[in-house]
Amino acid sequence: MKFFLILLLVIVIFIASVTLGSSNNQIVTFNYLISKGDYPISILLAVLFVVGFLLGWLICGVFYAKALILLSNARRKIKCLESKLVK
Repeated sequence: MKFFLILLLVIVIFIASVTLGSSNNQIVTFNYLISKGDYPISILLAVLFVVGFLLGWLICGVFYAKALILLSNARRKIKCLESKLVK
């Protein structure tokens, strides 16, 4: 249920950003490190939101995988110590 609510919030924010951006068809100059380009603000908002969302999920996924690996190692050590304790 918690995941569904978070996903729903993300979808609402994405729809709001696209809606706000689509009503504003201005062309903006976006300077990034390598070069610069002229993009409609609606496209720029949508792309930057998606990139930020995916980057956030990637970072959280790395930390989650690290936690799972540490938990697996801890469980293995506990089983080893329990087996030594029984003998």
